[in-house]
Amino acid sequence: MNIDILKSKVHRAVITEANLHYVGSLTLDEDIMDAANMIENEKVQVVNVNNGERIETYLIKGKRGSGVCCLNGPAARRGMVGDVVVIISYCSLPFEEAKKFKPWVVFPKEGNKL
Repeated sequence: MNIDILKSKVHRAVITEANLHYVGSLTLDEDIMDAANMIENEKVQVVNVNNGERIETYLIKGKRGSGVCCLNGPAARRGMVGDVVVIISYCSLPFEEAKKFKPWVVFPKEGNKL
């Protein structure tokens, strides 16, 4: 039996942009993605601490070191610049392996810097 568990989490990043007229996704600083062991096109859940919205989308690499965290397309309606978000990805593992798995968790500082 496989179960879905937390793989990676970026805890309390700040939205820096919201671009309604884009195809869709979440653009995230590549440094943050690397630290959280996330990759481009990976499915993520974005939880907005300010308003309680929860959305699923996918990641696009943002400029390394820029601190960018941009909601694109329809997701831009779910958060505003300055909102605090938690970005989560999951993986599916066999039950016994999942018991031992340790997720990557990143706590960005001011400006979404590591």
